[in-house]
Amino acid sequence: MSLQFIGIDPQTGDDESPTVWIDQEKGELVFQGWKPSPELEAECAALELPGHAVGIPDTEAVVRIPARMVDIIREACDALDPADHVR
Repeated sequence: MSLQFIGIDPQTGDDESPTVWIDQEKGELVFQGWKPSPELEAECAALELPGHAVGIPDTEAVVRIPARMVDIIREACDALDPADHVR
């Protein structure tokens, strides 16, 4: 897998670095973010959504990304050509 770096939280410090990459080969966005509080994770896990099982599968995670990274996330979305990754 070859990740393409898109951007890092513009207010990142030495100890924190929410980051966005893309994986062109798989057509995926890859995020590094903050771990949620146990309360937030429990709230996410408890949500009942149509067509979605309750809970968070062991193969998935909840991460927090600051809103100030919206432009970086948009750039990552634009960098992936959906036509190359039709499922």
